[in-house]
Amino acid sequence: MAAMDGLSQLLSGMALVGFAGAALWLLLRPRARMAALMPAPRLLALGAATTALWAAAMMRFTPGAPQVLVVQTLRDAAMLVWLGATFWSARAPMARSLRLILRMLVTVCVLTLLLGVAAYWRGGAAAGPWMGSTLTFAAMVVATGGLVIVDAGVRQGSAGLRMPVMAVAGGFAMLWAYQLNVQLIGALTGTRASTLIALLPAVALLALPTYVVAAMDIGRERMRLSRPAATRALTLLGAACYLILIALTVAAARAMGGDYAELAQAISLLALSGAAVLMLASARSRAWLSVMISKHFFEHRYDYRAEWMRFTATLAQGAKGDGGEDDRNLYRRVAKALAELTGSPGALLMTPAAAGGFRIAEQWCWPGDVADDATLSLRSAFMLQETQHIVELDAERRGQGGQDLAIPQWLLADTRAWVVVPVLHFQRMIAIAVLHRPAVSRALDWEDLDVLRIAGQQAASYIAESQSQRALSEARRFDEFNRRFAFIMHDIKNLASQLGLLARNAERHADNPAFRADMTQTLKISAGRLSDLLVRLSPREHAPTADPGWVPVEPILKDIAAEVRPRRELFIGCEAGLAAWADAGSVRRIVGHLVANAIEASAAGMPVQIVAVAEQGRVRIDVIDQGCGMTREFIRDELFKPFVSTKDSGFGLGAFEALQLAQAMGGAIEVASEVGEGSNFTLWLPLADASSAAVVDARAINGGRT
Repeated sequence: MAAMDGLSQLLSGMALVGFAGAALWLLLRPRARMAALMPAPRLLALGAATTALWAAAMMRFTPGAPQVLVVQTLRDAAMLVWLGATFWSARAPMARSLRLILRMLVTVCVLTLLLGVAAYWRGGAAAGPWMGSTLTFAAMVVATGGLVIVDAGVRQGSAGLRMPVMAVAGGFAMLWAYQLNVQLIGALTGTRASTLIALLPAVALLALPTYVVAAMDIGRERMRLSRPAATRALTLLGAACYLILIALTVAAARAMGGDYAELAQAISLLALSGAAVLMLASARSRAWLSVMISKHFFEHRYDYRAEWMRFTATLAQGAKGDGGEDDRNLYRRVAKALAELTGSPGALLMTPAAAGGFRIAEQWCWPGDVADDATLSLRSAFMLQETQHIVELDAERRGQGGQDLAIPQWLLADTRAWVVVPVLHFQRMIAIAVLHRPAVSRALDWEDLDVLRIAGQQAASYIAESQSQRALSEARRFDEFNRRFAFIMHDIKNLASQLGLLARNAERHADNPAFRADMTQTLKISAGRLSDLLVRLSPREHAPTADPGWVPVEPILKDIAAEVRPRRELFIGCEAGLAAWADAGSVRRIVGHLVANAIEASAAGMPVQIVAVAEQGRVRIDVIDQGCGMTREFIRDELFKPFVSTKDSGFGLGAFEALQLAQAMGGAIEVASEVGEGSNFTLWLPLADASSAAVVDARAINGGRT
């Protein structure tokens, strides 16, 4: 017992120092800053000072001494005055009954203080025996009323209370609750709870941090537990009640004695254990508990921050990159995200069908199969789109929907279907979600409707983005097709000019055997080029060039010369054995474009030359004419731009396509020209050197495989 008294003295001294420091700190803090945190900061400093005085009395006497109870009335009066000034103001007036209780409690504190001071002033220590019961009863009355005041104040001001106010009120309630518990134990048992009384300074120390919180610049917002924390706290409280109930049941059964005690004990344990297992294992029971907690313990049904983060994460997970979305996967994620908001175990997502109406595009955890002909008519879709109405199917089944939305019979007959949510994007219906009935069915309220409406709009933006990506991909394919077709039209124009020239010359030289031989060869070449153009127009032809290889340059130049011989005689000079590391077809097309442009730019009879040499480790092919030439500005700004041409019938694609093909093979095109002096187009290509020959040999050994 002496050790307990020593510990109580030590704790009382610590409480004295702590509360005296808190009172001094509160008084020294700037008044404007303290007023921003809570009302009546000076009264709070008075409460801390009187609590320090109470701790000094416990240090001088024992914690349960009558002298301490006298000083305690001063502390209680200061605490009550602060509560009255904090919880009720002109904007939030106190109820008449609570105002009466507060005044009565303050009066009790003042009268008890005066009576105690007078008694000990006149009687000294001899007044303790007859004053103790009076002071204890008054302390019980004040503690009970103080708890009522704290509860009423928190409930009335909960929408605007800040953390410091809640913390201090909680500290007051903790002190009063502990003291009331100690005094009730003594009153009911007739024995002082000496150990609990000795621990009063420790409880006071536990309340000290609330004053520190009140003096700091923190907690300017409302103090509110998160839903997971509140749910866990309620679960722990339920588990504690469960254990206490089991303990009481077992104790009662043992008190009965005999065989009945063991039987009652076994039945009680089985019943309570079964109830606990049912609550933990049954999804319906857990859903019911969740609904009850949300309904009775929280201001709003939804934890919007947590729900929106989960909703967005569900929509975003599994998204593919630039390749576009997998629609089925996206639709499943939309259905899942909408269902999880309301606790639905499954959902259907319907999208527009080609034949009209809306058909089921995807389902998430929907039990059983849905009929293939399960559709929603356009009439219903249009009405949902116009009204933006979220349909509660139970009300439609009872005929209480209020609007004729023409809900299909298959949806009304399926009692699993609970809610129909239109998924709207800028007033346009792009999908419809059907949510499965949750484990604990309930009627939708305004909060459910608002959440589902805004969530449907958010999901619609994801679907619309996916559709836009798919449309963009299709547009890119059409653009690629149109680009290839434009190049092919340019080549067809050149072939048409060549065949037209051949037809005109045939009228004059048809009897010449040499001309007929050249004409036949030209027709074969033209037919081959037309076949190549058809292949290039195929959707399967995506690559601008084939794989590079060893390409002898001289045969290509000779073929081009033979092809254009009916139009112009070419002068060819090629280094012996010259070979490029490129694609033969692309080289032919580039040089053919350059030769055709040189012929068109030159007057009749003017020579066109092709010179091919190896230079600087590259193949250099020069196409030289003495035509009209080009300005430097045209070369810099317009020559290689598509659809820009100086010819009336030109497409403006020849030079552009030639540059694209050259760059695709690792080459380049260089131009030198002067107006009236002709032009020199230079094609640079990689040279087929010894390393390239080794690759060719390796392909030959492996049967053409790299």
